[in-house]
Amino acid sequence: MSPKVSVIVPVHNAQATLSRCINSIIHQEYTDLELLLIDDGSTDGSGAICDEFASQDERVMVVHKENSGVSDSRNLALSRARGVYLQFVDSDDWITPDATKRFVKTAEESGCDLVIADFYRVIGERLSPKGNIDAAEPFSREQYAAYMMENPADFYYGVLWNKLFRREIVEQYHLRMDPSVSWCEDFMFNLEYIRHARVFSAIQIPLYYYVKTKGSLASQGMSFSRTVRMKREVFDCYNNFYKNIFSEEDYEKIRFQVYRFLIDAAGDGILPIRAKKLENQLYISLEGISREGTLSEIYRFNKLLDYYLEPIAVKYDLSLQDARLLLCLSDAAAVCSKRDLADRLGDTPQGISKRIQKLTAKGYLKCEEAMPGRQRGESRKTKRISVVFLPEADPAIQELKQAEAEDAELRFSGFTDEEREIYRELSRRMNYNMQKILSNYGSIVSPEI
Repeated sequence: MSPKVSVIVPVHNAQATLSRCINSIIHQEYTDLELLLIDDGSTDGSGAICDEFASQDERVMVVHKENSGVSDSRNLALSRARGVYLQFVDSDDWITPDATKRFVKTAEESGCDLVIADFYRVIGERLSPKGNIDAAEPFSREQYAAYMMENPADFYYGVLWNKLFRREIVEQYHLRMDPSVSWCEDFMFNLEYIRHARVFSAIQIPLYYYVKTKGSLASQGMSFSRTVRMKREVFDCYNNFYKNIFSEEDYEKIRFQVYRFLIDAAGDGILPIRAKKLENQLYISLEGISREGTLSEIYRFNKLLDYYLEPIAVKYDLSLQDARLLLCLSDAAAVCSKRDLADRLGDTPQGISKRIQKLTAKGYLKCEEAMPGRQRGESRKTKRISVVFLPEADPAIQELKQAEAEDAELRFSGFTDEEREIYRELSRRMNYNMQKILSNYGSIVSPEI
């Protein structure tokens, strides 16, 4: 049976980073994929690394060939790919564990022909998320072209690796890379593909780690005359794309915007001064998740939820603790106490105060001391607060709840409908037993069952 996704990785003298790249692909949550490693005449240990992975995973296919360039390598992979979708990864980069799953889910749910996602720019030990399109719903070719016109030479649009393509379109229109072009060859392929695609979707979560080590045309030893000629060829392709997409009358209205491409340098922008250190917020103890017992079960439960919350936290510039608090507040009563929130989240009231201040500063909520009044189990000193969410918080809360739903769905992976119902009933009864005991301390009110 053919795989759903073909992941293509051109490889040339990448032994320092190749294992990281391959591991990030073969350990994807989404497993219905094949990995095509095209060894482009490597003279280091890259070829042996490819063969080693292929011997351990039947989904990995390796092709060794003489050095002929990245475009020729990708074309060879396209001729051998069998998937419904095509995904590209560079050998010095890597992808998040849920990247392929999110790509496929978006494509399947929207029926779109191209999915484009945010990515991380990585320079040394620093990284920063990068994205352009914030549309929540699928959009048309014309809308995509309009977005692209705002940042015509941006990596977000120009590269292959933050996108998911339908192989049917690539084969139907015989789309391939141009080996004679060594600058923006990805972009030219994308432009041709977009001409034949109808529906587009954007994912506003970074799914790809792009390591900024690639050289410019000048660093490749390209002559000035050849550089100018190559840029002109790319612009002609870009200009013709808009002439095909829009009517003659509409094209005249946007012609000067299209010509901006000639003065914009291709790039992904500079890394912001406040870029974060390259490290995951989420720490997982392998020993902790493998042990038995109630505490280990709670640990696994919390870490799996954090795993789904982390990308949302990064997207909205929140810490994991901030994201947990925002999710907790969205499910809590309008009036609650910081002590109660701290107890639920394993924090301190002082820590909760700081996080509430941060969420307030971001324009997510308003918080003020509530009218006097106590719940059972609270001391007279317990201060209660009133929380009101502002519209700015809606997108973040919606995505956090979606992450929570994905977490719950994964827990039921492999369960039949009958098994799910049995589990829910048993959980309801266990929760009642726990609430009944704990309510004696006045901290929880038992529900009717």
